[in-house]
Amino acid sequence: MRLATWNVNSVRARTDRIVDWMQRTGTDVLAMQETKCKDEQFPTERFEELGYEVAHVGLSQWNGVAIVSRVGLEDVQVGFEDQPGFSKDPEISPALEARAIGATCGGVRVWSLYVPNGRDLNDPHYAYKLDWLAKLRADAQAWLSADPDQQIALVGDWNVAPTDDDVWDPAFFEGKTHTSQPERDAFHAFADAGFTDVVRPHAPGRGVYTYWDYTQLRFPKKQGMRIDFVLGSPAFAARVTGAEIDRNERKGKGASDHAPVIVDLADEPA
Repeated sequence: MRLATWNVNSVRARTDRIVDWMQRTGTDVLAMQETKCKDEQFPTERFEELGYEVAHVGLSQWNGVAIVSRVGLEDVQVGFEDQPGFSKDPEISPALEARAIGATCGGVRVWSLYVPNGRDLNDPHYAYKLDWLAKLRADAQAWLSADPDQQIALVGDWNVAPTDDDVWDPAFFEGKTHTSQPERDAFHAFADAGFTDVVRPHAPGRGVYTYWDYTQLRFPKKQGMRIDFVLGSPAFAARVTGAEIDRNERKGKGASDHAPVIVDLADEPA
């Protein structure tokens, strides 16, 4: 089975590109982030025509996550159990954003995740980001504790570069989000909970990125960040036979600012 995650940065703007890529690469399950549309605006028919089932949650032109699968799509869950909401006004109750959706695909519990950006170290969104990651980590640990043999994949745009090797210039990011120690600690806490970065062993070294800003010629200058991940439970990680970041999909007109991250899984024993 081939599973991928991709922050598509507007599914409606890139439907043709996404569909072509899925057909060309033989992707069985694709988790998408930043779909930037309401549920009724999602191009469901384009995927269904190719034999994929679709699960999506989108509330506005911001955020939005989806899972499309041709190996089954069962037990769809919008948001994880303790997912926090956000409000920049303390007098207004926090609202749950379209940042997480889960479904079981081909025996794997897949979660498409769009972790909050954080914006600035002094912004309320930064505290929200840390809380969001802490709550996800607690829930994920509980899922694994309940069934240690469960195949779980936490995939998506984490908006965290966990090591200095994951950014083009650590000094550039000093005092900014994505590389602060609390964010990195929150990310590494998933390893303590039993989840493994299954892509890194197959894509080692510096200069391996998943995101390049549209400005300042960041992509041709190779000035990127690795912020899109597939974290797997032990049972999921044991099935991984290969992984890659499709940097070529960041090229050309109309590309997302993120590249797809792909994981290949061995067939389960009959």
